[in-house]
Amino acid sequence: MNQIRFTKEGFEKAKQEYEDLLKQRPAVVEDLKKAREMGDLKENGYYQASRQKLSHIDGRLFRLKMDMKYAVIFESTSEDTVSIGSKVTLLDKDKELVYTIVGDFEANPSENKISLLSPLGRALEGKKIDDEVHLDLPRGKVIYKVLKIT
Repeated sequence: MNQIRFTKEGFEKAKQEYEDLLKQRPAVVEDLKKAREMGDLKENGYYQASRQKLSHIDGRLFRLKMDMKYAVIFESTSEDTVSIGSKVTLLDKDKELVYTIVGDFEANPSENKISLLSPLGRALEGKKIDDEVHLDLPRGKVIYKVLKIT
């Protein structure tokens, strides 16, 4: 399996979520046990909901465990080039956009956090101040200029 890139903050957040889910799991297992004791499982909504919740927790625990197993933590080592951990200010015609480059599964566009797996992230990787980034988007070709890297 390939490495999974994380920022230090993103890795800590994943680790905390894993620990929180481990703490929640025994109560959900107990709920499932109580629901089974109620009888007819086909008509038992409490059983179905408990089973679904346990399945969700177990799936998430597995995913987080695998992510952490193959994790490589990156810290921005340079303010000269764009990499994981960089905060990048771009100029799009007449407006400035600010993005933080995060690990592979930390992206959250609503918080302006993008990963190097995104088209913009891939285009920005390794760029320097005053470099231009050309992207072909559904709305047409877009050109961004890198104004600042922190």
